[in-house]
Amino acid sequence: MELKYGSTSFPLNLPPERLAGVITPSPIVIDASPVEIIKTALDACNKSISSFRTGEKVVIVTSDITRYTGSEIYLPLLVERLNRQGIADDDIEILIALGIHRKQTEHEHQKILGPLHGRIRVSDHECDDHDSLSLIGTTSNGIKVRINRKAVEADHLILTGTIGFHYFAGFGGGRKSVLPGIASRKACMASHFTVLNPGEGSGKNPLAVTGNLEGNPVHRAMVEGCALAKPAFILNTVLAADKRIIAVFAGDWREAHEAGCRFCHEQFAYPLAEKSDLVVASCGGFPKDINLIQAHKSMEYAAQSIKDGGVMILLAECRDGFGNGTFFNWFRHKRLDEFETALRAQYEINGQTAYSLLQKAQRFRIILVSQFPAKQVEEMGLIPAQTLDEAMGIAGLMLPKEWRCYLMPEAGSVLPVAV
Repeated sequence: MELKYGSTSFPLNLPPERLAGVITPSPIVIDASPVEIIKTALDACNKSISSFRTGEKVVIVTSDITRYTGSEIYLPLLVERLNRQGIADDDIEILIALGIHRKQTEHEHQKILGPLHGRIRVSDHECDDHDSLSLIGTTSNGIKVRINRKAVEADHLILTGTIGFHYFAGFGGGRKSVLPGIASRKACMASHFTVLNPGEGSGKNPLAVTGNLEGNPVHRAMVEGCALAKPAFILNTVLAADKRIIAVFAGDWREAHEAGCRFCHEQFAYPLAEKSDLVVASCGGFPKDINLIQAHKSMEYAAQSIKDGGVMILLAECRDGFGNGTFFNWFRHKRLDEFETALRAQYEINGQTAYSLLQKAQRFRIILVSQFPAKQVEEMGLIPAQTLDEAMGIAGLMLPKEWRCYLMPEAGSVLPVAV
């Protein structure tokens, strides 16, 4: 089997007696093309679009390059519908929901917009540019929601993106386009801070986990923030592991998103009868392993398939490094209790991800195949390797005599669930 790594791959041949299984999403047979699927979904938005009037301003929010969504396919079809309703190109702007991520390059804008690049105005959200933000209200737990002024001043706000598992918001997509997508840094941090239970030392909320919305405090904060923005509708794709669009959910921002989440769970949760000693997991190659923050998702899912004290090999090239300049600094904390105290004192989203990574590093033995210097990998409590062969050699010294292994060729796209 070939396991993707950045833009290349590593071969792996396991003896049959060692292989516990290959964890992949259920096979999906789709008769319709992506264009047909999108057009059908857009039909569900006809009532909303028919209320748009010539001369009105429309802002379309879409994801940045770290989250492939199929935007180069659906954005032109969406703009075509708006044009047909009398909305001119000059009255449409595409706003990239960076959250606290870095700005996009011109080439990345090209990839996101596809044939619309150079035709429709595009801008990157800036979470620290206070003059470009507007306060739209406060959530029930006191989060002051400031979002991009362009979204507030538009006559119509449309949210687009993709729905998939999220390791503490339950699922991505939908309401996440507003908070944290186009929100202030402070609002982003506050919404994510709800992942922790109230009270020093009480740890992470047990409902803020992958694949769960019910009672999830992070989801609730995001929903309340999105409601304040009053989106006209959403258009969210669901992607197969090979990035094909297999479904699109469009319409009411809450109902369409929840329907998409149910579909995702049905398609991408993998029933697991027992856990193994070893899992070899690939994020799925570039851009899913573009940086460590993105690759952490695959680490989180793969961790569900191994026994406590088990071994994970994660293939994550991380050509863009950590994904944020403050991420690595958090690993000055080596004990989880000290880490949690520091996180509560000065919460950062990157700190939460680093905390989650360290939890796994101390529960399992994780070998990271990446471009990072060995010393940096070791500082994070992980074991460095440069190739899959080297990683397998290291793992062999840690495993019991009769070890068995799961393979996850697209670890960021499937969630092992114990049954």
